[in-house]
Amino acid sequence: MALTLDTYRLLGRSGLRVSPLALGTATFGTEWGWGAEKAEARKLFDTYVERGGNFIDTANTYTDGSSERQLGEFTRDSRESLVLATKYTTLRRPGDPNSTGSHRKSLFASVEASLKRLNTDYLDLLYLHVWDFTTPAEEILRGLDDLVRQGKVLYVAMSNAPAWEISRMQAIADLRGWSPLVGLQVEYNLINRAAERDLIPMARAMGLGVTPYSPLAGGVLTGKYRGAAPAGARSSFNAGLGMLSERNLAIADVVTEVAAELGHTPAQVGLAWTLQNPGVTAPIIGARTPGQLEGNLGALAVEFTEAQLVRLGEASAIDLGYPHDLLAGDHIRAVTLGELKLEARR
Repeated sequence: MALTLDTYRLLGRSGLRVSPLALGTATFGTEWGWGAEKAEARKLFDTYVERGGNFIDTANTYTDGSSERQLGEFTRDSRESLVLATKYTTLRRPGDPNSTGSHRKSLFASVEASLKRLNTDYLDLLYLHVWDFTTPAEEILRGLDDLVRQGKVLYVAMSNAPAWEISRMQAIADLRGWSPLVGLQVEYNLINRAAERDLIPMARAMGLGVTPYSPLAGGVLTGKYRGAAPAGARSSFNAGLGMLSERNLAIADVVTEVAAELGHTPAQVGLAWTLQNPGVTAPIIGARTPGQLEGNLGALAVEFTEAQLVRLGEASAIDLGYPHDLLAGDHIRAVTLGELKLEARR
């Protein structure tokens, strides 16, 4: 059955209702040399909200703060009906060692600045954006909990951190009665399925709703790089990151083939595939034009056959690595279960 933006989902182990596709706003502003001018960004915002979307994703340093500032204007008349998510930890002032990182000083200063730019009294969801490997977990959790108790943040979440650190933090929060983590933002797409090893299973077990970013792998899954890669800064960027490898382009070819069978675009198929994972709550979609956004929203209407899902899965399969491959192997099954027939349910 096709989804719609107003077919809301719960975010993790919380009662917060969010749309099945979140609107990413890293394209709101042209400070990074690409993106949408303000008038175009307003059209993107209006299109998403008018279709029933309520989940808006930004960060404190997206387009040097323009993303948050524009959202502060765009959400003025609809703030209460929207779920605004932002992030902290990235560098805000070069040369200031405390204007970056996960620590308490960075956290509180960043949130205050985001509240001003977003023209709001509270954030619905705050992510720790990037794990810094220096700040104690207890300091982060206590700081997040203090912000929740002050009413400046309603829910807290994680992004770009090791699975074992996140699971440890959730256990500490539960034991101490601090605000639990309810969300996890990770890169996840048909080209990069590494989150399936530990992060997504951990999120399901710990009650975190997964909101994948880069669901189209920097545009590789749209099919525009088939054959000779097009000229331009973005294609050079992807080539520099190794995104245009033989493996990745082969995966994009399968996506394009399935899209032709379904009568959808490759981008819609790539996005829709992420929604097939039961651990995923809402992929984050980005666009620079209303046409791109409308096209991405069409992913909600994609309905795969089982055979198509198998083809996509086989084309993009990864080794889960130790200990997952060992535990799933025939030898371990034989020495632990023998002839026992066991139906495990979760």
